[in-house]
Amino acid sequence: MKDIKIAVIGLGYVGLPLARLFATKFPVIGFDINQGRIDELRSGVDATLEVENNVLQSVLQDSPSMDQGLFCSADLGDIKDCNYYVVTVPTPVDKNNRPDLTPLYKSSETVGSVLKKGDIVIYESTVYPGVTEEECIPVLEKVSGLKFNKDFFAGYSPERINPGDKLHTVEKILKVTAGSTPEIGKKVDDLYSSVITAGTHLAPTIKVAEAAKVIENSQRDINIAFVNELAKIFNAMDINTHDVLEAAGTKWNFLPFKPGLVGGHCIGVDPYYLAQRAQEFGYHPEIILAGRRLNDSMGDYVASEIIKLMVNKDIRIKNAKVLVLGITFKENCPDVRNTKAVDVVTGLQSFGTNVTLYDPWANPEEVKHEYNLDTTQKLPDEKFDAIVLTVAHKEYLELDLSSLLKENAVIYDVKGILKQNVDGRL
Repeated sequence: MKDIKIAVIGLGYVGLPLARLFATKFPVIGFDINQGRIDELRSGVDATLEVENNVLQSVLQDSPSMDQGLFCSADLGDIKDCNYYVVTVPTPVDKNNRPDLTPLYKSSETVGSVLKKGDIVIYESTVYPGVTEEECIPVLEKVSGLKFNKDFFAGYSPERINPGDKLHTVEKILKVTAGSTPEIGKKVDDLYSSVITAGTHLAPTIKVAEAAKVIENSQRDINIAFVNELAKIFNAMDINTHDVLEAAGTKWNFLPFKPGLVGGHCIGVDPYYLAQRAQEFGYHPEIILAGRRLNDSMGDYVASEIIKLMVNKDIRIKNAKVLVLGITFKENCPDVRNTKAVDVVTGLQSFGTNVTLYDPWANPEEVKHEYNLDTTQKLPDEKFDAIVLTVAHKEYLELDLSSLLKENAVIYDVKGILKQNVDGRL
């Protein structure tokens, strides 16, 4: 394990925690094209809140020449002396839910421009089986002029970061690893096992590791779609879904999934990668895409249910004031990527309501840039015709909602966490 120098490409929710962890044992260059992000990290602050500031500061270095620690840079020259390149860029879908590999292509071009003989490039981005060797490697070869598995090698170790989770941090989650040859697989596995306390699992091929990752999230998506469908059925029957799930959960092998909005960079995206690949092989996946359609419909369903409740209380819908609690994709986390709370907001707005968004975790500038929605981190001092809880931030549990409600107002609890009486929930 001597003479290892690691470059981590992309310092977001996945890259920074990994770079910080590697930096406890190796010299690490954290590379990101966003100079603002680099400046922020160099000051010892992580706006994603994935790495605590004191932990980040404990590994930061002022120079790329070091024996151990983390140096953050947007300068390509600073990563040219590395021999392990770990790519952690996002893999989104486009407006038609087709995989968008642009970040992977661009990061592969970046790595290819500094690639040397003997180097190993490891991808962590979630993809469909075949992307590493069939899409990324050709880019590396073209830009570098080197030959795959002769001059340079590849590995794959899918990320398992859970944004906002301070219990299951990167070193405490078992890591799947793989290499382009058996020897490289062992090297990749040894690298990760040196810092992952939970252990590693060396998969036989890169494609197996890619497939394992993409089905992890597809499985969760399908299970959540099932309970979301149950919620629709039981709501129609005027039965409390959470009570039903609690009763069914007394059986030892019942899976404890709950209904909700399925967004974020993984569960709401990854199934489309597998579906796309399956269709390229002539198979049309039914269960995977059915689950996606159902989960993607939940925002509009929630908005319609809220409007029905308001109508039943004789609340005038046009220009009604609605407070939505939460715009991030999950609780206690500032991540707004692919958040389905937006679908609830736009659904309510389509009926002519005036929506106020309150989220103490979300960055208002980021929300405005991504979704053209105005949000506030300060609780509004006014009363509303309806309050909708979409995200289970801890701050909301302490709110006195009665002080925010007009007479005869509606409370809708998407997450099922409010202690007071509510008019509706999933």
